[in-house]
Amino acid sequence: MADTPSPDPAPIVDAPPVSPPGESLSMDEVTVRQSTPLDAQAIHALMRPFVSQHLLLSRTEAEIIELTRHGYVAMVGPRCIGFAAIEVYSTKLAELQCLAVHPEAQRLGLGRKLVGHCIERARTLGVMEILAISSSEDFLKSCGFDYSLPDQKKALFCQLRPRNFDDH
Repeated sequence: MADTPSPDPAPIVDAPPVSPPGESLSMDEVTVRQSTPLDAQAIHALMRPFVSQHLLLSRTEAEIIELTRHGYVAMVGPRCIGFAAIEVYSTKLAELQCLAVHPEAQRLGLGRKLVGHCIERARTLGVMEILAISSSEDFLKSCGFDYSLPDQKKALFCQLRPRNFDDH
């Protein structure tokens, strides 16, 4: 299941506009900082449209709070327009999770910037490898990701219970 939006997702209709009508967003207006538990509600709201279109896995607010430990938010003023985090499993492995960028802020390099912050965080923690599960293979490759083994093409999962996309 994809945990990162594909490069050309269907239009997300639930996302309120970031900039005034007729104006486009500039990266000069965006700041990226480490996320905190206080950002959880805004991150949850950012993710909701992606979850409803099955582009991201549903997360509870408690799960998002846990991810803020190693996560980054992109802000325009007080508004959260991007988020990405890593979940650290061991010094061998972390996973990139919940990469979400508001539709108006896509194609500006913000996703790449968030992924870059996550990679640096993992590096400072001494993590050897970061796993990313996504339908955005080209995007992830452009961020430095590749298959660990030459013939490896897919991650396989053993589903133990049904997934409810509306779980919160």
